[in-house]
Amino acid sequence: MQTAEQHPAHSLSWLEDAEHGIKVPVTAISQADSPDGTPNEPLKVYRTMGPGSIPEQGLAPWRAEWIAARGDTETYEARGARLEDDGRTAVRRGAPSQQWQGSKPVPLRAKSGKRVTQMHYARRGEITPEMRYVALRENVDVELVRSEVAAGRAIIPANINHPESEPMIIGKQFLVKINANIGNSA
Repeated sequence: MQTAEQHPAHSLSWLEDAEHGIKVPVTAISQADSPDGTPNEPLKVYRTMGPGSIPEQGLAPWRAEWIAARGDTETYEARGARLEDDGRTAVRRGAPSQQWQGSKPVPLRAKSGKRVTQMHYARRGEITPEMRYVALRENVDVELVRSEVAAGRAIIPANINHPESEPMIIGKQFLVKINANIGNSA
């Protein structure tokens, strides 16, 4: 886990929902005491630093238990990696650009007749751990998160095949308004 902070007044801290066992990392910014000498609590802000990792090993699949507990997914036999998945350069070279170490995760899919999206759960009135996580991070009521996702005014990108991803929400009522991936890929 990455622990080096960008500024000496910044430190890793946590927001906790002990009832549901959810901890959200935040950056705590220490503040000077008030003029009368009263100490000020650290300001806790959205943490953009990320957990850090060793790229060849990847991140721990910490959401896997949440996904499995819903009971609506199953594993399946994937087609396997193909050279063209790594782009034209890899095909010309005749070898992938990098071989990942460690075991490949077994892919998941929705069981027959099931849907595994946060919107589907929200529309059924279910509050998922991902919704609780983002509500805690955003400092809003979890029902606001559920209702905005159910109405299609917000999205929680939480793919079942990426259990390592940290839940976040994108929408007008939340801190992140726009999400863009800028760059190029094969």
